[in-house]
Amino acid sequence: MDVCVGFVGADGVRRLGPPARYWGEPFERASPARKFTAFKGQKNFTGDYWAVTSRSLVGYESWGERDAAMALDLDPAVVALASQPFRLIWPDGDREREHSPDHFARLADGTGVVVDVRPQDPVDEEAAAVFAFTARICESVGWQFRLVGDLDQPFRANLRRPARYRDPRSHRAAVADRLREVFTEPQMLLAGAERAGDRLAVLPVLYHLFWQHELTTDLVAAPLGAATVVRLAARRRS
Repeated sequence: MDVCVGFVGADGVRRLGPPARYWGEPFERASPARKFTAFKGQKNFTGDYWAVTSRSLVGYESWGERDAAMALDLDPAVVALASQPFRLIWPDGDREREHSPDHFARLADGTGVVVDVRPQDPVDEEAAAVFAFTARICESVGWQFRLVGDLDQPFRANLRRPARYRDPRSHRAAVADRLREVFTEPQMLLAGAERAGDRLAVLPVLYHLFWQHELTTDLVAAPLGAATVVRLAARRRS
């Protein structure tokens, strides 16, 4: 199979060649393989998401892509993240096909996760074939491939709230120490926050500790609220 991978390396140099030659490259540090476009009347929304894991901006071209990047950034197994880090080029009959996956995540074990973001309904037969091909290429090198749609509620809303406080500037050492002490025993979110101090000062630190996996709760089952049960996590993000 005459497949090529093209990318812009961390040194800014464009490269193109067989996957076997380049799969060892740090794609998490690559620049986007193509430019993100913005124009008047555009229906999708483009922007940059600041990822804690890689301390870098990750581009997106829809709210779905932004939410997918956010979910990867929260995943404790992810250590670095990049958007559209390479393009795959391959022959398909009498034509050449090309695809740039939306995101790439490097895992702590050194393997990779390639992510494409599409709402499920618009995936037609041709797009499905492209995703299937990308999945086979990833599988051949021991990577995961994920095709994701819009995140389900209430996880999507629950993810966005602590994400506002993911930046290390939200950390306050004294408040964080008090929160760890308070939530040694599981208890309700607001009651615990008030035990730790003034809620306006405490809640940003509490949500930051969610993002750092020092405090934990179920973000999938129900919306975050005053009665959400929070506990000290078993592990912490380094």
